[in-house]
Amino acid sequence: MAIDAFTSGLPAAVLWDLDGTLVDTEPLWIAAEHELAALVGGSWTAEDALQLVGSDLLTSGRILQQHFETTMTPEEIVDFLVVRVSRGLAEGTPWRPGARELVLAFADREVPQALVTMSYAVMADPLAATLPLAAVVTGDRVTHGKPHPEPYLAAARALGVDAAACVAVEDSETGATSATEAGCHVLAVPHMVPVAPHPRRRSVTSLEGLTPESVAALF
Repeated sequence: MAIDAFTSGLPAAVLWDLDGTLVDTEPLWIAAEHELAALVGGSWTAEDALQLVGSDLLTSGRILQQHFETTMTPEEIVDFLVVRVSRGLAEGTPWRPGARELVLAFADREVPQALVTMSYAVMADPLAATLPLAAVVTGDRVTHGKPHPEPYLAAARALGVDAAACVAVEDSETGATSATEAGCHVLAVPHMVPVAPHPRRRSVTSLEGLTPESVAALF
């Protein structure tokens, strides 16, 4: 889609990933995974942890169950992780550089925004309440998680816009695939894992200093 297809030169909406994009929660997830490993007596490496970045939580739970050969169910594993990450977030919100500022800048331009995360509502809703977001899509509110397009399609539908006129902001290949398959333009901000090039993707090293206009100009 050409940039002049964006309403008033800006995207119809901006759809934000949470973990690793808006907030630097990945270290909290990895710490929780190591705590799980200690609990069940298994080994877990940094390389293992990176394989889960951006994934649907139940998918991660199944992978962890198989990896550790534990009797814990995937649902119990997810609950274990969510509780520990939520505790970490309660101590403070580790915003990614420039992320909160860009959300506020798009809000000033009256561009609707949504949170599209595989984290569960118990974690995402309190954080979303601190930002000018019009919709929240979480992993426990969709049938198919990322990399399936359903989360981004659901967010666009909730905002009443065409996904093809939206910019999704993502830090992982899993999330970028979900947004790309939904038809969104993707602003990739790789953090802990690489994001592959694609005709509908643009990549930046940081969100610091970006404005709504400079984001739109990338596409």
